[in-house]
Amino acid sequence: MKFFLTIFIYVSSINFIHAGHHEDLSMDGQNPFILIARIQVKAGMVEEYLEIADEVDKAVELSEPGMLFHNFDADPDDPLAFTWTEVYSNSNAFIKHDANPPVQEYVVKHAELADGFTIEIYGDVSKDVIETINRLGIPLKHFKTTRVGYVREKNFQEN
Repeated sequence: MKFFLTIFIYVSSINFIHAGHHEDLSMDGQNPFILIARIQVKAGMVEEYLEIADEVDKAVELSEPGMLFHNFDADPDDPLAFTWTEVYSNSNAFIKHDANPPVQEYVVKHAELADGFTIEIYGDVSKDVIETINRLGIPLKHFKTTRVGYVREKNFQEN
């Protein structure tokens, strides 16, 4: 949990690296960001869904160096609800993720095993990311970074 909180703080504030440069980063999509995908699995399909989630997770780890954190968590109040937490190094990493064949196979299988899929983005992203998600037809809520925040120049893994 401490590792996730460290990543969250690091990524949610990455847009404010140098005073006055916030707008430049948000325009070009070079900053890291967090994506939360909420999944509602059909009754009786949890084990099958965990299998496809495990398959795609392993494939993403091997093929996507721009994916900094990739986790699949169970909702404590609903045994059919799950959440992907994903930290991308930049907007281009998400575009590559969307085009990755194992991810595309997962999405097809997801349609058979689940009823719901929503996405939340925390941080600024390129317009290509928003257009890609809109093209997929997945409901999206985008939390844009404000001018408040900072980034420690030191690598967060050193702590």
